[in-house]
Amino acid sequence: MARQVYIRPIGFAESPQSELGEAIRLGGSMVWASRFALIVRENGVVTRRERVDVPAMPTALAGLPDDLAQEAEAQWANLRKSHPALQCGNRTIRFDQPQVMAILNRTPDSFSDGGRFDSDLDAAADHAMQMLEAGAAIIDVGGESTRPGAASVWEGDEIARVVPIVDRLAKAGAAISVDTRRAGVMEAALKVGAHIFNDVSGLRFDPRSAELAANAGTPVVLMHAPGDGNDLHAEHGYRDVVLDVFDRLRALRDRAVEQGIAPERIWLDPGIGFGMSVAENLALMNCLALFHALGHPILLGASRKRLIGALAGEVPADQRLGGSLTLALKAAEAGCHVIRVHDAMETVQALRVWRGLRDSALTDFSQIPE
Repeated sequence: MARQVYIRPIGFAESPQSELGEAIRLGGSMVWASRFALIVRENGVVTRRERVDVPAMPTALAGLPDDLAQEAEAQWANLRKSHPALQCGNRTIRFDQPQVMAILNRTPDSFSDGGRFDSDLDAAADHAMQMLEAGAAIIDVGGESTRPGAASVWEGDEIARVVPIVDRLAKAGAAISVDTRRAGVMEAALKVGAHIFNDVSGLRFDPRSAELAANAGTPVVLMHAPGDGNDLHAEHGYRDVVLDVFDRLRALRDRAVEQGIAPERIWLDPGIGFGMSVAENLALMNCLALFHALGHPILLGASRKRLIGALAGEVPADQRLGGSLTLALKAAEAGCHVIRVHDAMETVQALRVWRGLRDSALTDFSQIPE
């Protein structure tokens, strides 16, 4: 393995004025960072780690070996990069504040709400509209469960579950994402008005997926999952889960670009809950801000996941609202752009209060010394 460099934000500020302007805005979000860990590792082992503040960063980058300097400069630029708004039909999705992607499962066997909306199209549409009215920016429609051990779904069945609700929501003017690994499902959904391709396999499952996404010009969510084929939860054996996932996401991104997908159409998802231990999931949650260095909008989906049950007395999935909100706010604090959740109304409310606190800090000019 060649040497790799990473720039991880480790010191955060409520506003740039609290750091006398010596803080950067992470990924165009409402989060500011003033200190960073500059990390180098070789053959999977960290060989250098130093703490660097904003004024010292140019000197620190200039002192890196030639084989690392260019990548480090790119990461430093990416950390400060703002992402343009996304137009989904008549809806505009802005990335300067955290947006809620609300989950609508049309499956009989999803881990949390399987069976609620799989057979009743009217009930599914009503639920989606309620989530939109509550403030969700995007509805993420799924027709196949990706929980551990779930059976694979025939493409025709998945299309039959997904397309009718996408058609209904598109006619209502919703921004729609489709959670699928199959190009045929996404192709059918695009024809009736879907906007975003959310692929938990990172375009690795279906060999047609990358070509479809490239030709359609649709935004694509590339999620890291350790397994291949039908078992996306297969154990990986991480040496350093945070840096390993960063490298895997960078490889997925580079592969997608090589296959013709425009970089500005790519979102990244670190894949919380997929084939990781509780400790590994917690490590990723604590280091989410690192992924801004890849230069793409970050999507985080941790709602109701096993991690919460493991830390909260093994409560069932439908009783994990408190933990889900905690992880959603943790994602917002890291500058994640899109937060995928089951409980849209409660999450939107929590994020609106969080944004109020951020707005107040940004306009608190008492922090500026006379």
